[in-house]
Amino acid sequence: MLEDVLYLSKKLIKLPSISPLDLGCQKILSKRLQKIGFFIENIKINNTNNLWAYKGQGGKTLTFLGHTDVVPPGNINDWKTDPFYPIIKDNFLFGRGSADMKCSLSAMIVATESFLKNFTNFNGRISFLITSDEESFGHDGTKKIIKILKNRNEKIDYCLVGEPTSDVHVGDVIKNGRRGSISAKIIFYGVQGHIAYPHLATNPIHNSLYAIKNFVNLKLDLGNNFFQPSSLQIFYISSGNKNITNMIPGSMKVGLNIRYSTEISKEIIVMKIKKILDKCSLKYEINWIFSGKPFITNSGFLLETVQKSIFQVNKFFPKLSTSGGTSDGRFLTCMNSEIIELGLVNKTIHKANECVNINDLYKLSKIYINILKNLFI
Repeated sequence: MLEDVLYLSKKLIKLPSISPLDLGCQKILSKRLQKIGFFIENIKINNTNNLWAYKGQGGKTLTFLGHTDVVPPGNINDWKTDPFYPIIKDNFLFGRGSADMKCSLSAMIVATESFLKNFTNFNGRISFLITSDEESFGHDGTKKIIKILKNRNEKIDYCLVGEPTSDVHVGDVIKNGRRGSISAKIIFYGVQGHIAYPHLATNPIHNSLYAIKNFVNLKLDLGNNFFQPSSLQIFYISSGNKNITNMIPGSMKVGLNIRYSTEISKEIIVMKIKKILDKCSLKYEINWIFSGKPFITNSGFLLETVQKSIFQVNKFFPKLSTSGGTSDGRFLTCMNSEIIELGLVNKTIHKANECVNINDLYKLSKIYINILKNLFI
C-alpha cells in the first residue's frame, strides 16, 4: 500500500499546479476513481478545475475534501531539491505540495481502493470533492460546487478534509472546527499639502493613529472551550509616499484581518470597527471581505469515528483544535455536515523544502481505511 501511495504522490507533485491551475492532477485522480466504479463529474469554472465523484447508495455520505493546487515554490535557491521533482531522502518525500496536500489526496484514494477491494457491498456513499483554487481566492472552487450540489438536493453527512493538521506525528492533532475570517481595507482621507506648512493640510497618518491604536487594543471576546479569543491583526499600512519627504499625503490605506470565534458575529465585529472609525476626525472608506464564518463539530459519529480510527493505529487519541487558518471545510456548513480535518504534519507547509515523513504517509493511509471501515461496516 505504501508503494502505491508514494507512486501516486510523486505523479501529483511532478505537476507544478500553482493555484488556481490543476495541470492534470485531477485527471490522474479521476482515472483511479473511475477504475473502481466512481461516477466522475469534472466541473471547470473560469481557471479552476473541480472534481466531484461518488460511489455507493443508501445510508450516509462521506465526502473526502481536498485540493490539487499548491502555493508557488518561492526562491528556488532556498530549496535543496527541485520543488517539482519528488525525491525521497532520509525517509522523507520532498516536493511542493507534499504536505499540503497532494500526499493526503493520494492516501485518500489508495485507502478508498483498499476499502472497496475488501468491502464491495457497503451501506452508504463515498464521494470526493477536489478543487484547484483552495490556495488562492476560493471563488470558483468548493464554494461554488457546494452551491451546485445543494441545488441538486445532494446530502453530505460527513466531510473529512485532508489539510495538514498534525503537529509532530500524524494524527496527534485534528481540527474539529475553524475560526471565522473577516478582512477590511480602509482608506483614510486627509488634505494633501507641503510638509513645511502643516496648518494648510490635514495629515491622515496622524489623525488615523487613534483608530489604529484602538484596533490594536480591541478586545472582541474571551473565547470558549473550543476557540481561543478572537483576534485582530493589522497587515498593511501605506500612504504611498515612500520616496517623497516634503509632502503630507492626501490619504492612507490600512488593512486588517479578524479571526473570530463563535462567541461573536460578523455583524457585531463590523459595528465595533465602525464605532472606532466614526470617532476619527477623518473621512474614510471601508471595504469588507467576508471569508467564512466559524464552525465547530464538537460531537457526532464522525468525530467519534476519527478519534477511534486514530487510536487503532497510533494507540493514542488526538488532540482537538480549531487553531490555524481557514479551510474549504467552512463551505460545507450550509449542508449541516459533520466536518473533521485530518492530515499530515504541517511543519513544512508553504516553506522551502516541504516534505512528509514516509512512515506518517503510511499511517495516514491506514487511518483513512479505518475511518471507512468504522463508518460503513
